[in-house]
Parts: sequence; structure tokens; C-alpha cells
Amino acid sequence: MSKLTDVPKRILIGRALRSDRLGETLLPKRIALPVFASDPLSSVAYAPGEVLLVLSVAGVSAYHFSPWIAVAVVVLMFTVVASYRQNVHAYPSGGGDYEVANTNLGPKAGLTVASALLVDYVLTVAVSIASGIENLGSAVPFVIENKVLCAVGVIVLLTLMNLRGVRESGTLFAIPTYVFVAGVFAMIAWGAFRGLILDDTMKAPTADFHIKAEHQGLAGFALVFLMLRAFSSGCAALTGVEAISNGVPAFRKPKSKNAATTLAMMGLLAVTMFCGIIGLAMATDVRMAEHPASDLLRNGVAVGGDYVQNPVISQVAEAVFGDGSFMFILLAAATALVLFLAANTAYNGFPLLGSILAQDRYLPRQLHTRGDRLAFSNGIVLLAGAAALLVWIYGADSTRLIQLYIVGVFVSFTLSQTGMVRHWNRHLATERDPAVRRHMHRSRAINTFGAFFTGLVLVVVLVTKFTHGAWVALVGMVIFYATMSAIRKHYDRVAEEIAAPEGPSDDVVRPSRVHSVLLISKIHRPTLRALAYAKLMRSHTLEALSVNVDPAETKALREEWERRGIDVPLKVLDSPYREITRPIIEYVKGLRKESPRDAVSVIIPEYVVGHWYEHLLHNQSALRLKGRLLFTPGVMVTSVPYQLESSEVAKKRARKRQEWNAPGAVRRGPAHERTTKEPSESKG
Repeated sequence: MSKLTDVPKRILIGRALRSDRLGETLLPKRIALPVFASDPLSSVAYAPGEVLLVLSVAGVSAYHFSPWIAVAVVVLMFTVVASYRQNVHAYPSGGGDYEVANTNLGPKAGLTVASALLVDYVLTVAVSIASGIENLGSAVPFVIENKVLCAVGVIVLLTLMNLRGVRESGTLFAIPTYVFVAGVFAMIAWGAFRGLILDDTMKAPTADFHIKAEHQGLAGFALVFLMLRAFSSGCAALTGVEAISNGVPAFRKPKSKNAATTLAMMGLLAVTMFCGIIGLAMATDVRMAEHPASDLLRNGVAVGGDYVQNPVISQVAEAVFGDGSFMFILLAAATALVLFLAANTAYNGFPLLGSILAQDRYLPRQLHTRGDRLAFSNGIVLLAGAAALLVWIYGADSTRLIQLYIVGVFVSFTLSQTGMVRHWNRHLATERDPAVRRHMHRSRAINTFGAFFTGLVLVVVLVTKFTHGAWVALVGMVIFYATMSAIRKHYDRVAEEIAAPEGPSDDVVRPSRVHSVLLISKIHRPTLRALAYAKLMRSHTLEALSVNVDPAETKALREEWERRGIDVPLKVLDSPYREITRPIIEYVKGLRKESPRDAVSVIIPEYVVGHWYEHLLHNQSALRLKGRLLFTPGVMVTSVPYQLESSEVAKKRARKRQEWNAPGAVRRGPAHERTTKEPSESKG
């Protein structure tokens, strides 16, 4: 990368980190909690409000159901947390729900879970940012007047912060998250003290409002349906719980134990804050309506379109601390900030899952590699782009976006817990130790209940939210599933086509003549063809050159090289910053410096695809190398192409275009014939 682009990049994201410093980026529990649990912790800022909004359809009288809905959410939260504690112990590699489903239920289930999680992560960013903008906009008019622009600006800012690395962003985000948690607990404690000990009357700013019920006197199935819909909206408090199981590799050792402890801490904090806010909302007579302009009445008159309905947490804080008090302002600011930072859960979950999927060849392999700061930079940028697009389409409206929410996460919850049940069944079939079997039976019981409960909630969410926007999330899952399936088919087809044969084949037959430095990464058909071509050149020296980016892959390459008995020395260049182009350029320049009168021939094997979209699925390292080497004096670059089947199809299309004649060409004759005839005709 040129200095012109490198300088601003370093200013924005910092200096590149060596691969051997990856251990320094691992997180202690106190930092991991705000990094991976900021989403479920911050959801208490809007989840209670969503419950009251739905219940308001039946009027204020339906509000007395909210404590029971809160109890159901708490039971579900503890069930999910207990279930995921089994996950992190059984699968500590970081695959989370995807790995559990893929291993125990098969690739299709794994891909379904991955699609659901990817959709949910994008929605987490969009909903959190939109909700934060609305909270901030109540105090700053410019923000609410330019919602989309401000939301996209926050997404860009969060993206830059995460590109600096997980540990740095986590340390930065920890302070506002802990301030928010402390502020909510202080509000609950002070509110309980005022109400229970001092017997003070605390009234929310909307306490004197009346709600015009859209449906009076609901009973029977209609009431049950309304309560189920309110429960499904309250389940937004559970989003992001799965991120810890996906991020186990980011924890310090012992990884599984620290992740399980963080899960328990997150669950306890989230349910306490959720129940506390619901309780205070009932005590202070908070009033919320889905359509406040027409359904909220002040002195019998609708409040009108100019009225801004503040979130439940804001109204409760005003009732407990007093409007304009220091604690009220502090909590309001911390709430807005933590809602922005809640997106950080997705910024850590999405890139890590994307890396695992890329390793399994379901996503472009560029998502598998870490960037300069040892973060999965490509995944971070992809998530930011998708979330910004969603924010723009929905106008940064959290009420519309939240209807798309939580479908994906409950799909992953259900399939993951079902997979864990099968996991325990498989191990119980072979385990004979009574103590271990008792532990497995207990774990299986927890996961069985978790699978049943989350499956039931998934049905409730689909039934109650489908027509309100949940169908969009399902469409997104289908698109992700189809795209990843197509990508896997492409990579499988390419891998099968370029696989190195064990016996003699046309690829190892010498062509005519040429060689010097042969660049390789793996031993496959393109490598063998390039090697045969290089031997033909009869150079004074011939060596194979590889760059050590992944130690495991480099070790496998050496072993395969020796096993095949290839009579060409293999040289491996170390690359502590995971670069490929620069070490090769420096090595070639070193050869030139040692013998300036010698020519260096660099041979690059590469396979050729026939469609533009297939190019996006492969690293363009050969193209970058050729671009740099072509400008290095005394260096010759030779590409040894290996044409895949898709390139043959492209060749046939090109041949058809050449044979095509324009209208009237038969009368005039083909263009090349006319150009050859014109000189002789002019002489005549």
C-alpha cells in the first residue's frame, strides 16, 4: 500500500500488529462483558416500552399483565443462559450456534442458523443505532431532523473504532456500559426506597394521560394473542445472548469458564434491570401508545403529531430522580450512548461468524483473514455496509425495524439447543463413568427444556410478528442461505477441479521451454503445471517461494512437498503482519541487489474463472503481485493460467459474439473483408 493511503489509515485505525501479538488482544471478563453483552444489557432501554406499547392496544387496563409478561421473559432468559453455558463448555472453538447445529444436525441446519444469525447481527446494529438516535434526538433537535444521516455517521464511527481491534474498542466501550448499568440500578434502588420506605408518590410525565383503546374489552383468544404479541416484543431483551458463545476464542484462559461466568453475569444483570424498569413503570403510571398522536389523550384531547413520546426508561428516570437532575441527565446520556454501543455485540459476532463461514467456504475467503489490527476487518466493513443500507431503507425508524427483530435469534436458539440434545445423546451412548453420565443427563435436561421453550417462543414470534414485518427477516435469511449455498458450490467445484492427482496426469507433463522463482501457496493442479513449465526453462537456479501467513497451512505445504519428493528447493518467507505482496517484492529486490546483471523471472500460477462475480470470491493476490513486479527493473513476470470450466463457457460466448453479424453485414460483407478490399478498389 502506498504511503499516500497508508498514513490516513494508520491515523484512523493505528499501527499494524504482528500475528504473534494475538494473545495480547484476548479479553478479561470485565472487558468481555461490555463487548459481548452490551446488546442484551442495553435492550432494557426499549424492551419494557415495547411490552407496554403492545398492551396499550387494549387500553390501560391491560397494563396489569405486564408483570406476568416480565416473569415469562425472565424464565426464558435464565433458560437460554443456562443452555448456552452448556454450549460454551462443549464447543469452545467459537463456532457457537453454527458449529453446534452443523456438527449435530447437519450442514443444512448449520447454514440455516448461520443465515439467521447474520440477519440478526445486521438488525442489531440497525435497531440499536436507530433507537439511540431517537433517544438523543429528544434532546438535540438536529439529530431527529437528520435521523438517517446521523445514524449512518454513528455506524461509520463505530466501524472505525472496531477496526482498531477488539480489545481497544472493548476498553473504550466498557465505561459507558458500566455507567448505564450503575445508573439503572441506582434508579431502581432509589425508586424502591422512595416508594417503599418514604412512601413518596412518584408520577411519570404521562401519568395523567389517558389511552384510547383500539380494541375495547378484549377477552378469550384475542386477549391471549395480545399477551403473546407483547411477550414476543419483550423477548427483544434476549438478543445478543448467543454472541458470547460465538466469541469464546476472544476470552482469556480458561476460555470456557470465563465465557460461562460472563454469560451468568449478563443474564443476572439484564433480568434485574428489565424487571426493575417494568415495576417502576407500573408504580409511576407510565403511559405509552403505538400511535401516540391519536391514542394518547391529555385532558380528553389527543396530544397531536407534535408530541414526542419518550422511552419508558426516560419517563421512569424523570419520575424517580426529577426532571433536569444530575442523575436524570447522566442516565439519559448513558442510555443514548449505550444504545449506540449495543451494536458492538454485532460488530464482534458478525465478523467472527463470517470468518468461520469463510473457512468452511460458505462466504468469500477474504472474510477469513485478520486485518492490520488483528480484527476481521472485511467482516466489520461488510456488516457496516449492510446495516447502513437497512437504516437508509427504513428511515432509521426503530419502531419499524424492531418488527423485523428477534426472529433470526430464536431460529438459532432453537436449532442450537436441539443440536446440543443430540450432542449429549451421542456422548451418552459411549460414556461409562457414572459421575460424567450424571453431568451429561443434567446438561441434556437443560438443553431439552431450552429447545422446547425457545421453539415455542419462535412459533409465537412468527405468528404474532409475521404480518408486522417479520417476513422481511425471513426473506433475508433465505437470501443469505441461497447466496452461501451458491458460494460453497463454487468453491467445491473449483477445489475438485484443481485437486492435485496422485498419479501421472497431463498437468505434470513438461511444456516446451522457460524459469527462476515459482510462487506457490498450495499444491494443486495449477501449481504442478507451473512447476513443470518452470523446469523447462532450464534456468541456472530454480526455487519455489511461499509466504508464511498461516503456520498450519505452511506446515502442511512442507509435508506435502516432501511427501511428493519434488526436486525443487522450497523457501518460506516469514510474514509477521500477514502480508503477501511486500515480502515477495523485498525478496526479489534482494536478489536483484546481489546480482544486478542477472534477470529474475517470477512465475505465478493462477486459475482463470469465466464470470465477473466469481472473481469476487477469490483473492486477487496474483494481480497485485504482477502490478508491483511489472514496475521492478530486471524482473520478468510469467503467469501460468489454469482455465476452469467456467472460463471455457466464457470463451464459447466470446466466440459466438465474434461470429455474430450485424444487420446488413451480408450485403456489405464482414468488416475485415471490406478493409482488405478498399485499398485495391481505390487503385482501380
